[in-house]
Amino acid sequence: MLGSLAYVVMEVLPRHGADRTMRKVKGAAVKVIDPERDLRAARAALETADTAANRTLFADTLAERGMWAEAIGHYEAGEAKAPGGSDRAIRLKRARACFEAGRFKAARDLVESLPPSASQSDNDRAALLRARLLEQAGETAGALALYAEVGERMPGAEAQCRRAALLVTLGREAEAMAPLIEAERRAQRMDRHERARRADMYAWAAETLAELRAERGQSGG
Repeated sequence: MLGSLAYVVMEVLPRHGADRTMRKVKGAAVKVIDPERDLRAARAALETADTAANRTLFADTLAERGMWAEAIGHYEAGEAKAPGGSDRAIRLKRARACFEAGRFKAARDLVESLPPSASQSDNDRAALLRARLLEQAGETAGALALYAEVGERMPGAEAQCRRAALLVTLGREAEAMAPLIEAERRAQRMDRHERARRADMYAWAAETLAELRAERGQSGG
């Protein structure tokens, strides 16, 4: 089976290299055949030239594998090597790594030290992480407000799902219906590769929405 998959990746997919969907399929297939390929390449690049970009790339590959604690130091080193010893994008990634590694105070300090970005999408990504930090700290009102705010602008449905999950946790299921319905609507419009990136989250949202609809005897949104 792996031999057949390798043939498709190496011989068939390159003929469709200009197609965005084919590139995604090829990338996914390569990860199945050789899951450590990206990590080896990033490590080799770092050993060749210890630059901010290569440090960050190596940290990114660690983060993709859930190796958040290991990624933190490389993000820190990468930012130190950036011009002026500071880089907002790398610091935000480091904050995310700290959060996922359970270092919540460090993550919050980093998020609060971020300068405003000229890009609204960058500011929204930072706000989403800030909302998660507020939720973790028990500051639920602030978290809910931020989830609602950034959810109006950000693509995907992460903000809606996280807001709904918090509302359900607080026993406010009726209020969770609206963000869940919006998450369902957005998920239906995504391509399958985008949905697959957050498969567990969207599956939870769909199951929870179905349960709430059943409890209320609703047939739709």
